[in-house]
Amino acid sequence: MRIVLVGLPGAGKGTQAAYLAKNLPVPHISTGDLFRENIRQGTELGRQAQEFMRAGQLVPDEITIGMARARMKQPDALDGFLLDGFPRNVFQAEALDQLLKDDGTSLDMVLDLVLPQEEAVTRIAGRRVCQDDSSHLFHVTYNAPQEPGLCDVCGGDLYQRHDDTEETVRKRLEVFDRVTSPITEYYRLRKLVVEISALGSVAEVAERSMVALREHGLRADREDTRDCDP
Repeated sequence: MRIVLVGLPGAGKGTQAAYLAKNLPVPHISTGDLFRENIRQGTELGRQAQEFMRAGQLVPDEITIGMARARMKQPDALDGFLLDGFPRNVFQAEALDQLLKDDGTSLDMVLDLVLPQEEAVTRIAGRRVCQDDSSHLFHVTYNAPQEPGLCDVCGGDLYQRHDDTEETVRKRLEVFDRVTSPITEYYRLRKLVVEISALGSVAEVAERSMVALREHGLRADREDTRDCDP
């Protein structure tokens, strides 16, 4: 079972991948985790990536592809994976195809989490984080604190991260349209794309995804996402 998740920033790819991984017999592999783990372990690829990141530059495709290749060779991913954040462009998608071809396998499905752009802006720009504990997350619309500007858990001040401002979000969406969205068409031409509405609760979106997997003959360990913790 080899699946790629794609979708706009704010569509919930990371949340969905983590949620679905509880029901699938394959690991969730995210680009962010790949970078953090390679840097933590001090691998050659991790050191190279860190140099670019410290310089404020994008990590070259070759480094990202190398990390993904190494991760997919690990025992828990030999029978499949759920990719989140990779591939990020057509070059990476072609490289993934070649990696899988070399192993005698191929992708089974690309789940496209469909979300209107204005909803993506609302979701991201409305996020607020506790200054005292970044794990305490709120949203001005969907998960508002009881007292505006204050964390319900510890009383700390809430703030908006600089990369969550509306201006920054719209720039991210422009980059997505230019760089990342073409991979959806790349996979659509191969009839791998299944569109899933990203509107609704995490559980509702996950259930749509599980239905799509079952309809394509990709079964889960447990049939019902209601068995999973949100």
